[in-house]
Amino acid sequence: MLAQHLDPVLFEHASHRGFLTITGLYRGLPLSIVAIGMGPSMMDFFVRETRMVVDGPLAIVRLGSCGSICQARIGDVIVAKGAFGIGRNYAFFDGDQEDARGDAYVVWPAVGADERLTGRVAGGLGRALGMDRVFEGLVGNADSFYGSQGRQGDDFYDANAGLLDLVHKQQPGAVALEMECHVLFHLAKASTGSRNQRPASVRAACALMVFADRAGNQFIGPETSRQMVKTAARAILDALVDDMPTQQGLHPEAGSVWENKL
Repeated sequence: MLAQHLDPVLFEHASHRGFLTITGLYRGLPLSIVAIGMGPSMMDFFVRETRMVVDGPLAIVRLGSCGSICQARIGDVIVAKGAFGIGRNYAFFDGDQEDARGDAYVVWPAVGADERLTGRVAGGLGRALGMDRVFEGLVGNADSFYGSQGRQGDDFYDANAGLLDLVHKQQPGAVALEMECHVLFHLAKASTGSRNQRPASVRAACALMVFADRAGNQFIGPETSRQMVKTAARAILDALVDDMPTQQGLHPEAGSVWENKL
């Protein structure tokens, strides 16, 4: 659905890891749309390996889904100002010494998104959807879909009944839960070389479509989700073009798929 905006499409590849990459031009800007799957590990694969093969400045916008823990409802979009990690503390469940186990979950400090790119994304989505449909705040990046997001069931001991209260206590600006943003922002901040010797080479932003309203226990339908992706996709692609108008220093065309545009 996103790739239909590319003109032309220059390259498409489905990898054995389950990544789908479609590369082309949008308003003259060379870019790739990559479906990476779900979870922190997949985001880690994507950011690190993309940085390995792309020269020059790299701007990444994650378009994904989330569960709202704020006033945002189904059909709204949340733009992440920053993201923090939520992880299962295995020592709590598996440790031998009860007094050394700590809390069942760890909430890590937040890492900020790129302000300029995030502003472009938020503005574009506001124009496309209406500003009343766009929310901004901190996003919690859980290391699992179930236990670390406070979802409860009878089959496993997750000790997560108070997890959402803990999240709001430690991160008062939290607006949503998902599984990738914190890793993206963390790696963007850490893209300073192995000795932390140069400016960051990756800039990142994140826009999350509200597919689940955790407070109201409501979920998005197929038609609404398709329409949201269609509308949000063009706004984000436009934001990327507006963020990099000169294309100075981008990956060279020689020896790359960009040669195909000739």
